[in-house]
Amino acid sequence: MMVTSTFPVLPQTSIQRATQEPNWVRWLLIALAFAFLTLFLFIPLISVFYEAFKKGADVYLAAITDPDALSAIKLTLTVAAIAVPLNLVFGVAAAWAIAKFEFRGKNLLITLIDLPFSVSPVVSGLIYVLVFGLQGWFGSWLAEHDMKIIFAVPGIVLATVFVTVPFIARELIPLMQAQGTEEEEAAVVLGASGWQTFYKVTLPNIKWGLLYGAILCNARAMGEFGAVSVVSGHIRGSTNTMPLHVEILYNEYNFAAAFAVASLLALLALITLVLKTLIEIHNKKNLKERGEK
Repeated sequence: MMVTSTFPVLPQTSIQRATQEPNWVRWLLIALAFAFLTLFLFIPLISVFYEAFKKGADVYLAAITDPDALSAIKLTLTVAAIAVPLNLVFGVAAAWAIAKFEFRGKNLLITLIDLPFSVSPVVSGLIYVLVFGLQGWFGSWLAEHDMKIIFAVPGIVLATVFVTVPFIARELIPLMQAQGTEEEEAAVVLGASGWQTFYKVTLPNIKWGLLYGAILCNARAMGEFGAVSVVSGHIRGSTNTMPLHVEILYNEYNFAAAFAVASLLALLALITLVLKTLIEIHNKKNLKERGEK
């Protein structure tokens, strides 16, 4: 017995017309997107560099070579150099555990990883002050042992690590879940140890996602303001990072120096964007080659 469909079969041209917008709609959306980006991204970015060089290259160089500015640049790079590797280790471990194993508390771990996205950075800074401040839970013990966390580099590192925790883990979790566990299981069956399995099987599969997450984490670490502002104490030449130094210069009406230091942050952001784009292109190329194979 032959069963015929009761639904009408549309010709190919009708399907194309139903799924494609008119050209004017596409161009309108593209124009609106570019107008939005120009107004809220390109013009402010160009303005930063314009104001930075407005009074000449000599003023610009004097601003970025000022001892306080050099101290802020050094501290920013130091904090990022500590926070990113720490998040790298945690992100890989957390993503591996979540993607490859089933265990009690898995959903709680995922929630905790996402916590910095929902908590204000200022609140996270206040939490560290409550715990490690002079009047905090461990304040008296730290003072007795001559250890300083708040208004010092350790506090800045802790605050930065907290706000950047999700970036690497959240990049790796869906990637490792999509890859499954077949390759790791095959490696174990063939006699590979846990470290060998990770180094020769898991790491090559996630290296581009890992690098992508590390770049985003580094950008966030260098640009963090709220949490660092609370725990740093704004001590010039000691605990001021680049964003804090920009704020101080701007509040003192030293606009040329403020925009000069801000231009360095903008330049770092542009470099991050370029690296991110290159990694995305390389990733798509690898996926295409795998699909062809």
